[in-house]
Amino acid sequence: MRVAIYPGSFDPITYGHLNIIERGARLFDKLVIAVAHNVKKQSLFTVEERLDMIRETTQDFPNVEIDAFSGLLIDYANSKNACAVLRGLRSLSDFDFEFQMALMNHRLNPDIETVFLMTGEEHLFVASQLVRELGSFGGDISGLVPPLVHDRVKEKFK
Repeated sequence: MRVAIYPGSFDPITYGHLNIIERGARLFDKLVIAVAHNVKKQSLFTVEERLDMIRETTQDFPNVEIDAFSGLLIDYANSKNACAVLRGLRSLSDFDFEFQMALMNHRLNPDIETVFLMTGEEHLFVASQLVRELGSFGGDISGLVPPLVHDRVKEKFK
């Protein structure tokens, strides 16, 4: 079974993330969406809230598993018997950071590949940070996130 890990903060999950999930689920037998515990980041949603939103928005993908992790991604990937880490790219700046991470992960375990997918062009500008910022000012985030996520973002900023 070919298992890939799609790690991220998903704070909140966007249509860009879902684009990568849909395509990744076709490429691998099992795709584990792994929400990272990152104490360095100020999150809008708790890890549990993010896991719930991801579960609800990916329920139509039978080969997708939702989980959370802390520590080194490569250690988590090993624990899941993954052959790959899936990463979405929107821009050259994303690639620069992701390339460095891929090289370090390869150094730590050369048996786990990093697979990059470009986000669909209609989602290239969508970032969770922008969704949070727009939502905080009462801006229209419909079309950037699923309706469930839209409602939860709006609720956070009431």
